[in-house]
Amino acid sequence: MNVLIINGHPDTESYNKALADAYYEGVLTNVDVNTTLIEVGALEFNLNLKYGYRRRMELEPDLEFAIKEIKKANHIVWVLPLWWGGMPAVLKGFLDRILLPGIAFELEEGKTFQKKLFKNKTSSIILTADTPKWYYRLFLKSALLYQFKKGILEFCGIKLKKTTYIAPIRNSTLTFRENWLKKIKMLGKQLT
Repeated sequence: MNVLIINGHPDTESYNKALADAYYEGVLTNVDVNTTLIEVGALEFNLNLKYGYRRRMELEPDLEFAIKEIKKANHIVWVLPLWWGGMPAVLKGFLDRILLPGIAFELEEGKTFQKKLFKNKTSSIILTADTPKWYYRLFLKSALLYQFKKGILEFCGIKLKKTTYIAPIRNSTLTFRENWLKKIKMLGKQLT
């Protein structure tokens, strides 16, 4: 089994980085499981999908590596913060640049829906926020999670298995953060 962990926080010294590392450590306890950790904030690439799908931009080496790892992965874990109700710009740019026709999906002539090229893959999301969970669900309608599940993962054929919402991060105690690191490490051991 191949597990890919993608930390979508631009700061490679963030709490999200610690969560991604904890999941990675948990996965390492499994025999016969290969794991890779990608720090999107450390990659070098143009975030802008300059021509949309009209013309393909040349892929930078970091993006070629990420695509190779995504294709190889059986399970993909996304670690990201909730910012202004959405994802950080670097993660959005990363997704725009790698989830391309011929890589993640195929548009077929005369068909309404795309051919999903990442079928038989599963995914988990670890989302951090300052917004309490009840407020995020009730007032923000879990918009980012809905977008990620329906508009990104399922669009490409990936099934979302688990979402972990960690909040509020701002003003949280060291104990709160350490407890979550232990929980996330356990999720890595269980491969969920």
